[in-house]
Amino acid sequence: MGQPVREYLLTLCVTAAVTYLLTGPVRKFAIAAGAMPEIRARDVHREPTPRLGGIAMFGGLCAGLLVASHLTNLKSVFADSNEPRALLSGAALIWLLGVLDDKWGVDALVKLGGQMVAAGVMVLQGLTILYIPIPGVGTYLPSPTQGTLLTVALVVITINAVNFVDGLDGLASGMVCIAAAAFFMYAYRMWFGYGIEAAAPATLFSVVLMGMCLGFLPHNLHPARIFMGDSGSMLIGLVMAAGAVSVTGQVDPDLLSLKTGGIREATHSMVPVYIPLLLPLTVIAVPVADLILAIVRRTWNGQSPFAADRGHLHHRLLEIGHSHSRAVLIMYFWSALIAFGAVAYSVNNASMWIVLGIVLLSAVGLVLLLLPRFTPRAPMWAQRIVPPRYRRVVRPETGEAAAGESAEGVRGERDEAREAVAAGLHGATAIGERSRFVERRRADSHR
Repeated sequence: MGQPVREYLLTLCVTAAVTYLLTGPVRKFAIAAGAMPEIRARDVHREPTPRLGGIAMFGGLCAGLLVASHLTNLKSVFADSNEPRALLSGAALIWLLGVLDDKWGVDALVKLGGQMVAAGVMVLQGLTILYIPIPGVGTYLPSPTQGTLLTVALVVITINAVNFVDGLDGLASGMVCIAAAAFFMYAYRMWFGYGIEAAAPATLFSVVLMGMCLGFLPHNLHPARIFMGDSGSMLIGLVMAAGAVSVTGQVDPDLLSLKTGGIREATHSMVPVYIPLLLPLTVIAVPVADLILAIVRRTWNGQSPFAADRGHLHHRLLEIGHSHSRAVLIMYFWSALIAFGAVAYSVNNASMWIVLGIVLLSAVGLVLLLLPRFTPRAPMWAQRIVPPRYRRVVRPETGEAAAGESAEGVRGERDEAREAVAAGLHGATAIGERSRFVERRRADSHR
């Protein structure tokens, strides 16, 4: 079993390296091509940032699949299954659609139609839901039409869930990487733990997806030098959905029951991902929850479900006082808790320690989530040993601590002043009047 692990690690490293090395030239190309849209009202960043990061991610995807096709153990995936080719075909279509949207903009309904076409192409090449294990009923074999509709729906939901959560630097790539790591653990256990060959493509897809995200993440961390854009977010969403369809819709539950020793054991092993339509909801539950809340919120307000706003979960984290980096880390935490908790529960769902651990970590997550609401202030004697956000503000003219004021409040005033000064500028390449730069220096001079 050691040899396949080394091959997976090699595929992961090649995918990450190619994605990382391509991102720099892609950034220069995006700037030259003018793929730097103006800052919108819902955006969090303050300077125009190039998009088209999905070009580098697609290059990493192709490189990872190419290397895997020549490795001793992984090349059997390409010989025995047409799913890698189906994934590459659908990924190429969705990537091309995303590139056009990043450069010129594409209507929301046109993008929805393109997502359905990409999913349909994968279905035509065999990547579709064949089995639906239903608790208490057994295995349901959907008709070709039903399988196609379920597959298309799953792909579209996952793509848009990832696309909706792509609102902060490094958020979407990090969350999908965490989900892919958890998904790899589950699919690898299905393949090498139970010897089910049908789970091999999903294991490969997860490794390649991790490499794409890891290679792009260093360029996308706050402050981001490039965004993945729709060409990247829709691409990684489609790869995630393809793995979900492959491992749950292509694996025969009857075969799993033979490998695990009985129907009861097979049911337990697939508890977290028992129904294929619920798999992405389990693995990337946070993006899907954000998607559902956004649709309900916009429909309730009489808006189109595709209308953009600042009501996403990451926007709300910023509004209650979290910094950009902390908001991203909190989203990482909840994604990892849900994804790895589901995998741990699938391994041993009879263990009370796993349930207690998930409950305890959930409580920790809630405390971190509400931390800005309960920010204590350290006494004067401890000012030098606590982080700046817990210190009291000392007025320079009096040398005394300002009553009722905090470093957070003064920092917020400074940020507002800086934003007001920078409102007339357009990023690092902006050319403005001389007086604007003077005002900006004055605004920063008292820091």
